Amino acid sequence: MEYVHLLNQVHPSNWSFLWDALSAFGLRLAAALAILWIGWWIARRIGRWFAGQNGIDATLRPIARDSAAWGVRIVALIGALSQLGIQTASIVAVLGAAGLAIGLALQGTLQNIAAGIMLLLLRPFKVGDFIDGGGGNVAGTVEEINLFTTRLTKPDGICEYVPNSALWSNSIRNFSRNRTRRLDLEVEVSVRDDVNHAIDVLRALANADPRVLPSPAPQVMVMRFDDSTAVLNIRVWSNTDVFWDLRWDLSRKVRQALNDAQCALPLRTRELHIVQAQQTQ
Repeated sequence: MEYVHLLNQVHPSNWSFLWDALSAFGLRLAAALAILWIGWWIARRIGRWFAGQNGIDATLRPIARDSAAWGVRIVALIGALSQLGIQTASIVAVLGAAGLAIGLALQGTLQNIAAGIMLLLLRPFKVGDFIDGGGGNVAGTVEEINLFTTRLTKPDGICEYVPNSALWSNSIRNFSRNRTRRLDLEVEVSVRDDVNHAIDVLRALANADPRVLPSPAPQVMVMRFDDSTAVLNIRVWSNTDVFWDLRWDLSRKVRQALNDAQCALPLRTRELHIVQAQQTQ
């Protein structure tokens, strides 16, 4: 009874003020939610637009897409908070303090971001290149470069995500950067056969293949003699896109060409001479 009596004593103007305050807050909240929804919708549209832009370099496309999308979302978030009466200066101060705390807690993640930015600026590789990096532990075709990781497809088709800091802090070998590449193929010939004739046969085999570049000219030389076997080296240059096909075909044709030249398959033999010292009387 006392509670009802107190409610009856509330002045009607107080109820009107409370209703106006709730209505104003409800409108500001609805406006904030609308700004957030519109911001996220625009961010999705921008992401789809960047994904469909073939004129933008495929290496820069994921970074540009994510940066633009998150930039729009941050602006929408600040606008929504402003609608709720939170001052922008307070927002910046809170974001600065939160950024410092997050930076101290996620030092490794920030290293990946810094490495990703350096990879995009210096461009040691791009999407589609086959690389070997991470101290020799990472090899594959580059599919996408993000702020945190680089996505590779390994030669066996397995997808691998590599932290950017692992690539940036180690040497990177890019097998696709240069247009041409040298092929070295070792061939064994018995020392009982005519080594000079085998060299001429292998040089003719290399010159006959149209994928072998005429300059620098193909070379065939004796690398070493090893257990009654002469180890020859075929050294040719080819375009990078046909390198492996040429290597496999030459490996298959070399033995047939040597057989046709009467150069038998070498058998490794080693002579052992035992010298017995005479005993003195």
